[in-house]
Amino acid sequence: MKRTWRRPQKKDEGKQFKANQQIRAFELTVIDENGENLGVMDTREALRLAETAGLDLVEVNPLAKPPIAKILDYGQFKYEKEKQAHKKKVQQKKVEIKGIRLTVRISQNDFNFKLEQAKGFLEKGHKLKIELILRGRERQHPEKAVENINEFIAELEKVEGFKLVREQDLTRKGSGFIIILFNKTI
Repeated sequence: MKRTWRRPQKKDEGKQFKANQQIRAFELTVIDENGENLGVMDTREALRLAETAGLDLVEVNPLAKPPIAKILDYGQFKYEKEKQAHKKKVQQKKVEIKGIRLTVRISQNDFNFKLEQAKGFLEKGHKLKIELILRGRERQHPEKAVENINEFIAELEKVEGFKLVREQDLTRKGSGFIIILFNKTI
């Protein structure tokens, strides 16, 4: 079997701005380097103004009628935009869904261990997925599974500082039950 090599796809680098000769509009609303609105003018005239200032003409809003362009240093502009994008990415809070798996015949020691694990996950700000799988004859008594999950949630709610919110209510999925909770910080 023959394998074909493919060139890796370029990542989309977000919003691309047109600068100088790339601008295709005939008329632009131009803003100079000091932030003053120069009004609507011909693209060639705006390019000439930018060239005399030793800067670039950058189309910042192509959807406006007529498009809005600024006279500025394009390299500095791109750098600032990348810096802002990086800052936003760093500030994003990544929330993971952590899972706890229970059984119908769970011992008290295991129950307490899972409870401590769940407390740790919720304190760190993660979502908690509680899953209980029914096996064999356990499927004939789903009410016991619901009782175990409700007992687990009741123990979690007793913890000081927790305000549990159900993102997904208790639902039957295949041969088990699933519920997703998170701690709502006030």
